[in-house]
Amino acid sequence: MAVNLPPMGELLPIDGIRLGAAEAGVKYSDRLDLAVVLLDAGSTVGGVFTSSAFQAAPVAVARQRIGAARALVINSGNANAATGERGLGDARSTCEHLASRIGVADTEVLPFSTGVIGEFLDMDAMRRGIDAAVGAALPDGWADAARAIMTTDTAPKAVSATGTVGGHPIRATGMVKGSGMIRPDMATMLAFLGTDAAVSADAVRCLARDLAENSLNRVTVDGDTSTNDAFVVMATGQADGVPVTERDDPAYGELLEALTPLAVDLAQRTARDGEGATKFVTVRVEEGRSSADCLAVAYTIAHSPLVKTAIFAGDPNWGRFCMAIGRAGVPGLDPGAVGLYLDDVCVARAGLVAAEYTEAAGAAVMAKDEFTVRVTLGQGDVSETVWTTDLSYEYIRINAEYRT
Repeated sequence: MAVNLPPMGELLPIDGIRLGAAEAGVKYSDRLDLAVVLLDAGSTVGGVFTSSAFQAAPVAVARQRIGAARALVINSGNANAATGERGLGDARSTCEHLASRIGVADTEVLPFSTGVIGEFLDMDAMRRGIDAAVGAALPDGWADAARAIMTTDTAPKAVSATGTVGGHPIRATGMVKGSGMIRPDMATMLAFLGTDAAVSADAVRCLARDLAENSLNRVTVDGDTSTNDAFVVMATGQADGVPVTERDDPAYGELLEALTPLAVDLAQRTARDGEGATKFVTVRVEEGRSSADCLAVAYTIAHSPLVKTAIFAGDPNWGRFCMAIGRAGVPGLDPGAVGLYLDDVCVARAGLVAAEYTEAAGAAVMAKDEFTVRVTLGQGDVSETVWTTDLSYEYIRINAEYRT
């Protein structure tokens, strides 16, 4: 039940990256559920990971191995989370098996998992899947890899972009999975972005953080942060041009500018494909004193079950928005300075219903499958934007039946 989810379109191969996918049978018996990403020598990898105290075993292993890497292995159907020392051993064994197949050190392989929490991996299935995926690896394997990492996603999500850094063209392709248990906290769901730009190990770590902050860390479906969140940026260095070596390098800004629209696209696709979503909603908070204040209001609106169910019903019950704004905890907030808009319809001004507002005008906006909720705080000049969804009957069904 995706909301205006664009098709993947043409996915550009990235020099120095090959991807393969397989039906491993980790959980699913009739679909792709394991992918490998193989990187040429000289590639660098940066990443951001969940800050959940209940981080999954693959997160614990992968976050220690960012830098110079040669491969990623990703499975769906089983999160390998809340699995203790056995889970850590399974994550490392998975890397060792892939490393042995491609002739690299096991510490150069990063593992990622997504799916049911609290169950152990079927290691026979993992090894079979890795063998098959390595055999199927091709430069144009992005689409199959995007399918293999899906869980409750309704469709694979991937996109490509081009740009210029230091006067030289670069390419980038990214893929993402995630529909539920989506709330940004260092990273969101599983997302992987590859580019042929040359980026040092230190700079690519910064790049992953900066890209996530204004894209994947601005999307929420249900307010729940996964045990397995990871966003990884891979740079192969096979495009022409001087390497980007540090964050204050002018070329770093060019690269960040070139890749940000791709990261934003991946984030928005995640919200559009949110579990049970019938509405895609942009929440923009303006005139704040700080980014933290604006985000507090935006997320309180985006996470409120009362707001989300009103959005699902198309009910312009603007009191629910006021409730959320008021409990967001913004210091010194003056209700008499707050404004509320649905798209261009002014609902409230100076903390009171706008004289020109009509219920019919508000209902017409909320009947649309995507619209913007805009709040003005009257405190400063800072703005922030978050993308979210409604809360539907289907979301309840999906999660009530998740393990069945």
